[in-house]
Amino acid sequence: MQLHLEVEQLNLLANILLERVGELSAQRPSADGLKSKIDIQRDFRRSNELLDKVLAHDLRLDSDELEQLAGLLTARKASLGDEIARQPNAAAKTGMQRKSALLEEVLERVDEACAMI
Repeated sequence: MQLHLEVEQLNLLANILLERVGELSAQRPSADGLKSKIDIQRDFRRSNELLDKVLAHDLRLDSDELEQLAGLLTARKASLGDEIARQPNAAAKTGMQRKSALLEEVLERVDEACAMI
């Protein structure tokens, strides 16, 4: 499925994926148990592959990639909502709300693509 996103949406998606790759990279050495390490390595590889596709503007994604992306965006939307609720600075809150609206647009497009498959 070919996903169509605007430049600003692509940039947001790339930043979210980059954050995820960084989080997983930090978890790799400290993971307890073989299963946990394997899961983290798999998630790291898949997130890195998605990041590469987004950076190359190659958004031909299969159903697994779309589902992974939907899950990641849903989790990020929830955490951003929590951050907005805790943010005392009005200017910072406004910027975060714009980011949240943009994230919602991307999530809607991903969800639409998931429904088409």
